[in-house]
Amino acid sequence: MPTALADYITQYGYLAIFSLVFLQEIGVPNPIPNEFVLLFAGYLTSIRVLSLPLVFLSVVAADFIGTSILFFVFYFFGKTILNKKPRWIPIKIEHIEHFSERILEKNWWGIYLGRLIPYVRGYTSVAAGLLQVQPRTFLLTVILSAVTWSGGYAIAGHFMGSYWEKIAQDFGGASFAFYSLLTLLLLAVFGLKLKRYIKKRRNGAPS
Repeated sequence: MPTALADYITQYGYLAIFSLVFLQEIGVPNPIPNEFVLLFAGYLTSIRVLSLPLVFLSVVAADFIGTSILFFVFYFFGKTILNKKPRWIPIKIEHIEHFSERILEKNWWGIYLGRLIPYVRGYTSVAAGLLQVQPRTFLLTVILSAVTWSGGYAIAGHFMGSYWEKIAQDFGGASFAFYSLLTLLLLAVFGLKLKRYIKKRRNGAPS
């Protein structure tokens, strides 16, 4: 991680973490991926620079608020934005169409899974807004995805603890890719177990 960015997070703590996660969720790119910010924030809790519960709340809130704003912008103004979209806005219509089909096919489950995939997370929120998904359905789903994704990465960073320095040194190489893939796999397993649990509860629920 760039030293200046690490110093910024360490100095301004929860506000810095919230702002970095929030900005990327509304479509403003960060110097480094959000996943790395989340892991570093979790690491800071392991050395007691920050509090894990407060970091967890900060990243979940930033994730939820940021993607909700993106959703509502496209919910109310989506067609106008796409019709008059400047070329410099990094939104590809074919990607939106692809994720729109997934959401239509799987409803809230498609939104949840889309929010657990790097890069396509933002497209999922844009597609949901354009499809006029019921705000209540979207908001409840992204609360769960924010807890799973952003909260999950922060907790993973906390438990990595002493391994953080090695991961940071190898950032951009195989080590970071491995830990990102491992975290993504763990999130996917959690999601599948959650889906089975909900399905089982529905099938066994009394009429």
